[in-house]
Amino acid sequence: MIHPTAIIDQTANLATDVEVGPYAIIGKFVTIGKGTSVGAHAIVGDWTHIGNNNQIFPQSSVGAPPQDLKYRGEECWTRIGDNNMIREFATIHRGTVTGHAETVIGNNNMFMAYSHVAHDCIIGNGVVMANVATLAGHVTIEDNVIIGGLVAVHQFASIGMNAMVGGGTMVSLDILPYTIATSAKRRDTKLRGLNLIGLKRRGFSVDTINNLKKTYKTLFMAGLKMPDALARIKSEITDCPEVDYLLAFIEKSKRGICRG
Repeated sequence: MIHPTAIIDQTANLATDVEVGPYAIIGKFVTIGKGTSVGAHAIVGDWTHIGNNNQIFPQSSVGAPPQDLKYRGEECWTRIGDNNMIREFATIHRGTVTGHAETVIGNNNMFMAYSHVAHDCIIGNGVVMANVATLAGHVTIEDNVIIGGLVAVHQFASIGMNAMVGGGTMVSLDILPYTIATSAKRRDTKLRGLNLIGLKRRGFSVDTINNLKKTYKTLFMAGLKMPDALARIKSEITDCPEVDYLLAFIEKSKRGICRG
């Protein structure tokens, strides 16, 4: 299952059924779990942990040194969970000592061709990054986010769970959970409303969706300052974990939130 032209460092630890294609390179202190395949000419850099049943396609690069001028070769990691698909020419970089010292990716994600995950990013589960979508360093992407093609996300920005970012969008502020953000005709990125189709597909109840609609209207359509809007929502919607989570996301935001 390992092609004779592949180069595998003696410190690497591969499960017995791992497949490694022609001319692939596996670096130092790499671990790769069962059922994972590494395609032809793919590179898995030093200090990379890859879980089970991942597909790493030809010409992709996982765990390479970060594009950070301060990086001096320190031991920093890339940690990838299970059932991820990393397509051709996608790039994922390890962390830095000035960040988390690791880049962390969860389970069941898809990174389409030429997508890029920079150092110290944290990506949850069920995320899709379309072709040429790009994350700068220290970005957080929560569960079930869809990022369209040619999207660029600024360093330290966060995108909340079940959000969708339209193709070509420049993300410089945090994107709220459960929403859609787009930009067009060189205008600033804006929220376009709730990700209603995505929420319905994921089985959110009618009551939850209605509470999120009410929350969105109070935040962006009631003419209130943000502290007043938050206070009103907390007083009017008292038993909805999704609303509580959205409000907590706003309150912990450091970059500020994208608005409707």
